[in-house]
Amino acid sequence: MKWKGLMAKKNFIIDFDSTFIKVEAMDLMAEVTLDGRADKSDVIAKIQHYTDLGMEGKMSFQETLEKRIDLLDGHKKHFQPLIEKLEKNVTNSFVSNKSFFELFSQQIYIVSGGFKEYITPITTKYGIPESHVFANDFTYDDQDNIIGYNSENVLSQEGGKVELLKSLHLDGDIYVIGDGYNDFKLKEAGLANKFFAFTENIERAIVTKEADHVTPSFDEFLYTSNLPMNISYPKNRIKVLLLENVHPNAQQMFSDEGYQVEIVSGSLDEEELCEKIKDVSVLGIRSKTQITQKVIDSAKRLIAIGAFCIGTNQIDLKACTKKGVVVFHAPYSNTRSVVELAIGEMIMLSRKTFVQSTNIHQGRWHKSANESNEIRGKKLGIIGYGSIGSQLSVLAENMGMDVYYYDTDEKLALSNATKIDHLDTLLQTCDFITLHVDGNTSNTNLIGEREFELMKDGVIFLNLARGFVVDIKALAKYVKNGKVRGAAVDVYPEEPKASKSAFETQLKGLENVILTPHVGGSTEEAQANIGDFVPNNIINFVNKGNLAASVNIPPMQLPTFDGSHRLIHIHRNEPGIMSKINAVYAKFNLNIVGQYLKTTESIGYVITDIMKDYDDDVINELKKIEHTIKFRVLY
Repeated sequence: MKWKGLMAKKNFIIDFDSTFIKVEAMDLMAEVTLDGRADKSDVIAKIQHYTDLGMEGKMSFQETLEKRIDLLDGHKKHFQPLIEKLEKNVTNSFVSNKSFFELFSQQIYIVSGGFKEYITPITTKYGIPESHVFANDFTYDDQDNIIGYNSENVLSQEGGKVELLKSLHLDGDIYVIGDGYNDFKLKEAGLANKFFAFTENIERAIVTKEADHVTPSFDEFLYTSNLPMNISYPKNRIKVLLLENVHPNAQQMFSDEGYQVEIVSGSLDEEELCEKIKDVSVLGIRSKTQITQKVIDSAKRLIAIGAFCIGTNQIDLKACTKKGVVVFHAPYSNTRSVVELAIGEMIMLSRKTFVQSTNIHQGRWHKSANESNEIRGKKLGIIGYGSIGSQLSVLAENMGMDVYYYDTDEKLALSNATKIDHLDTLLQTCDFITLHVDGNTSNTNLIGEREFELMKDGVIFLNLARGFVVDIKALAKYVKNGKVRGAAVDVYPEEPKASKSAFETQLKGLENVILTPHVGGSTEEAQANIGDFVPNNIINFVNKGNLAASVNIPPMQLPTFDGSHRLIHIHRNEPGIMSKINAVYAKFNLNIVGQYLKTTESIGYVITDIMKDYDDDVINELKKIEHTIKFRVLY
């Protein structure tokens, strides 16, 4: 194997607490040994305090060790439940690179101020020999209670890691990976070629400022050291930019995955976004941010855009496709929220509830049944019978309405809804008209003066779809002359970029008109659903190449093969490209264990799984194939 010669010259000294595992083991041990004690929380806080003092070099290691052991109240019986907890707390990037530890175990040493009793059972499962684990050991009384530690063990003494490493007489380069002050001391003593401050679990400024390299994950260490890793590119180098207050769930999911995440509360204009997006890999937006050709051209590393909303008309999909940028959205996540708002507004408008409420707020008591009606038995006309329109159809019918719908595409009627073949017929028939069309530019001014004239006198009109589909001036005219008895508008031809901005509309101040600031899908439930759905699809694409909910590239769900390498090639859909791709694999004698191709009229997306280790020349030749748009190695 090509790594063997290289690895023989390298030795890796790895800390255990907060490096190999996510936590300080003695803190977790306290959770076990103090279980049931009333003062458990206070004692654990003290142990953690002494741990931090030692890691930051503010208290001698011996002193912190003695104080923590005194507080533990431990027994041999506690080790098994502790080990079970520790097994679940191995650092994520160590777990994903388990093959590295197994393959090169003879060059890996665990050097820790912790204790062998709980360290060895964890590290040996990763192939690291017990003889390569150096740590302290407890002392016990006749009843197996922990009463102290072996003070003869060099690791129990101040500067113990330095003395231990000296005694090993290791040949070749020495790389130290750890999170504490004593790990850095190995480099300071001249025993290590490089010290890597490991920050995936905890970051200490006193340690990071002295490091040769700050490594947010083990993937980052392997990548910068040109060593074999489970994935092709460290996740901590993948930058995510989230605009327009997308739900915190999204930030959390991306952060948990190890990506760098930056949050901007509002939208950005074209120039601002062009500057901001240069080194971004994943962009998250809502409806206000416009993704133009210029923005896409400025994004040198962009691989995916997540629209945290239903529509994608704010994104130049053709430009994205040409650059191999995959677009995801959430077509169904806020459907229920929009439907509930529409139902509520129909009832409020039919009962003139807002007018009555305003009167009361202004001290006027106008009790009357005049122009106050139930929605039961009324005719509802739905324009656009997609996911929102069809769900609204079902709920409205359950409330006793007669439902009619019009859609340019052939859509199957749900329940007893009636399909109308001509828009004019629907406009002339229904007591309520509600719009739920998509963002296609052909829908611009779909409803204008002519359409309002066709509607029944006293119609109630709703637009929760797109601002540009209704002529606002015409709507205002027909509200004022009484043709439209009531209206609810949630979307506008032009909308502010940020919340709390000033906003004007010709509908302002009109009686029995409900105006909302594009909040049809803005419920906590809907935004939480979107905040989960979109990042999940993006992460699956980045990590595995899956395109389950892509807008602009054909959807593709893929199995995974253990031990294989996955390569993604996006190209213009031109004749002969697949044969050129496979010719490269044949040239280097690479066996294909799985290959998946999806195409559109303009592009092809092919994923190839190969079992054998490949040479860098394979990558270079695949990238040089004519009409290649983008190439990635996933793992």
